[in-house]
Amino acid sequence: MCRHIAYVGRPTALGELLLEPAHSLVRQSWAPRRQRYGTVNADGFGVGWYAEGDPVPGRYRRPGPVWGDQTFLDLARVVRSSALLAAVRDATEAGADGEAAAAPFAAGRLLFSHNGMVRGWPGSLAAAAAALPAEELLSLAARNDSALVWALVRHRVAAGDEVPRAVAETVRDVAAAAPGSRLNLLLTDGVTITATAWGDSLWYLSAPGGSTAVASEPYDDDPLWREVPDRTLLVATSADVLLTPLKEPSA
Repeated sequence: MCRHIAYVGRPTALGELLLEPAHSLVRQSWAPRRQRYGTVNADGFGVGWYAEGDPVPGRYRRPGPVWGDQTFLDLARVVRSSALLAAVRDATEAGADGEAAAAPFAAGRLLFSHNGMVRGWPGSLAAAAAALPAEELLSLAARNDSALVWALVRHRVAAGDEVPRAVAETVRDVAAAAPGSRLNLLLTDGVTITATAWGDSLWYLSAPGGSTAVASEPYDDDPLWREVPDRTLLVATSADVLLTPLKEPSA
């Protein structure tokens, strides 16, 4: 049901994080170690990264499996960045959106990914969708649950919420409307990573020298990896990680 990773820290080649580690995101696309739902993530992939002096990230996304894309291998070898977000996708349901359904989604300087599923989609979120302005609904990147969850987060940010609050409240709202959903969200603005553990695995690594990786599962066996408890909001920079418990929505 997807694997994703975000990183902030010293400039590094994309491949150093996404290809070279023994259990890298690319390997997780066919051989994840801690994926609780699904086994192969071959329904699309993407990576977004930030260039020095430009707050708006670039992206490369494709609808098929990452392991067969030679252009991605070339990009990962030569592109360097101090922040990235990447994901490999296992689609909940077959769809026609292709590349548009692959994370990371983007808006301004934000990148977003969702690992999980919305229970009862699409009916369970009909009321939440109806509360969005028509223009925002018509601008959805894809016709899937992740794209709508992203629209709900963006709507809160546009209304003035800080990103961590927007993420936490969106998770609570969706969980209330669709109990049993898995809502591991991952965002970055190139400086800060915001993530939730809600129904699936999430880990983080704060490395000496000032860098932080947050991922569905560790990409290597470094003993410094720490698992994030379920029902937790994570906010991290290259130097600090803050974990805050998320309460279940009231019945």
